[in-house]
This record gives sequence, C-alpha cells and structure tokens, in this order.
Amino acid sequence: MNTLLLAPELFTTDSGIPRILRLYLKALCDLAGPDDHVRFIALNDTSVDSADLRPYSLPDVLERWEACGRDKGRFVRNTLGLSSGIKLIVCGHVAQLPVAWLASRLRPGLRYALVAHGIEAWRPFGFWERRALKGAWRVLCVSEFTRNEILKNVQLDPARVIVLPNALDPNLHPDGIDSAHITTSQPVILAVSRLSASDNYKGIDHLIAAMPAVLAAAPGTKLRIVGRGDDIHRLQNLVREHRVDAAVEFAGYVDDRQLRHEFARCTVFALPSQKEGFGLVYLEAMSHGKPCIAAQAGGAPEVITPESGLLVPYGDVPALAAACANALSASWDAAAIRACAARFSYPVFLANVKRLLAA
Repeated sequence: MNTLLLAPELFTTDSGIPRILRLYLKALCDLAGPDDHVRFIALNDTSVDSADLRPYSLPDVLERWEACGRDKGRFVRNTLGLSSGIKLIVCGHVAQLPVAWLASRLRPGLRYALVAHGIEAWRPFGFWERRALKGAWRVLCVSEFTRNEILKNVQLDPARVIVLPNALDPNLHPDGIDSAHITTSQPVILAVSRLSASDNYKGIDHLIAAMPAVLAAAPGTKLRIVGRGDDIHRLQNLVREHRVDAAVEFAGYVDDRQLRHEFARCTVFALPSQKEGFGLVYLEAMSHGKPCIAAQAGGAPEVITPESGLLVPYGDVPALAAACANALSASWDAAAIRACAARFSYPVFLANVKRLLAA
C-alpha cells in the first residue's frame, strides 16, 4: 500500500528515535508492492543527503520526501498535501499524531499508526493527543513497558496497542571488526549516551560514582564515556570529586565506524538508565558479543537477559559497582550474547512490520 512516514527527524541526530524510524522507512520500502510508493516528512531535518538516504530506501519506491527545517506550519501543510493517495500514515512521535488524525479526517479511508518509543509516551496526554490516539488504527510500542504506560494514561482498545520491538540496523552490523582480536591492556567499561542535563536520568553520574569501588575490585579499569552535551562539565567535576581522573575518559562524539570500534574494544557496556523505552544501544553492544549492565527500569529488562548482562536497581551505586566488578571478572559466552541480539535482527523486525501493518 502507499504509505507516508512522519518523523521528528531522520538524519539530523543519531539518537534512538531517528535510528529506529530510519528502519521503519527501510521496512516500508522493502515491503512495497510493484505499484506502491513511500513518502516521508521530517520536521527537524533541514535537508536529506542522498548518501544518508540510500541505505534506507529504494529509488523506485521512495516517491517524495520533505525536510521541514523545524517549521511546524510547513510540516502540517506537507502532511496534508503528501497524504493525497496514501492509504496509511506511520507516525513516529505522539506529538505529531494530531496532524495524522487531521489528515485522516480530510481523507476518508486513510488510516494511521503510531510508533511509541519511551518517555515521550509515558505521561498524561493532551486533548488532541488523546483524540488522535483513540482514532489510531495501531499503536506500535517498542516494549511492554511502554505499552503499559500508554494504557495507564489513556483508555484504548488493548488489542490495538501492540508491542513491536526495535531492531538492529543492518547498516551498522559489526562486519569486518573481529572483537576477539581487539585487545586492550586493561578492562574497559564503555558508556554511550547523550550528556545533556535533560538526560541526566541516563545514570552516567552513577557510573562515575561507582568507579572507586570498581577500581578497588578491578584495578586498572577504565570507564570510557562516548557522547556530548551540556552536562559534561558537571560530569567532569564529579570525576574530580571522586578522584578517578586517571580512570575516566571522555571520548566526545564518534561516528558510526568509530563507535563499532569502541564496542569491539570494550570489556563491558554499561548504561544504568532509568527511562530507556527500549535501549537500542544495548543491542549494538550485544551484537559485538559484549555483556551489558542496565537498570531494572523502563524497557531495558525486556532486552537484557542473564546470558547477556546484569540488571541493578536504578540509582543504587554500590549495586552498580558490584555489577561492574562481577561483569568484568565473569566468563561471558560472546556467541550466546550475539544470539540474544539476533532476536532483534532486521529480518525479524521486517516480518513483524509486514504482519502488523497488513490490511
């Protein structure tokens, strides 16, 4: 069927929502029939580079697209215009759902589905959001936790609120990087996160606070933090306060290829976040055979199993330090960890999208 994808952004940032919406774009193109077309509109992207677009689209299928440069009026106008001839709108953020609802009112027979990720959907909804949610044909939730939060905040038919887990991006597969042959002289705990004050629930400060106890149990351990944001000065001050300057490294922003090397060379991946709707970054670490440490919160427990990592209470620094030390000393089966990640492969995701979006 002809479909339109609405997204906050697809290529402006590499955070979790744009990453998974790129996979939705790829899936919609891969599932298109010979006479079907796909369109997309991205609110915050200012332009779309063909090199970025190529891995996620098919030239004979992707018919039109618009990058709105953060202009909400332009986004609404484009949605109403590009919904002509469309059978299904896939909306990538609940804040954009009222626009999809409006398009459906203007075009009888047009259906729309929401992709619900995490904290943006874990809250009471405004009037127009509730109205749009009640009219949605499908609400596709990345985790059971997100599904439960939505049903807690708005009365919907539970049969229309469905769990569709995120997936690994096949374009970011660790091909050509053999983790078994990348060695370091010391154990490395890797954390990858936005370092912004609004995202301080990610638990990076808890990891820093845990480092003195980790070093006591596993001398020489390095905590390597990948990411950037306006909270970095506070975190650097925490490093100095805990006197672990020599053990903590801030790597800043890295591109996808560099990030694959970061995963390959680490011993353990840790992100003890309170509010991960799913935790795509855990899958990326697991695809390299690396065990993960996460908080017993949000959607992370639906991704990490005893074979692939450890869960700790959010904010419990002694428990976090003990989990890090245990993970560093344990003998992990890298093949078993990769098998856990394979449950969330793109072919599995594609089959689920095909089943759930079938008429």
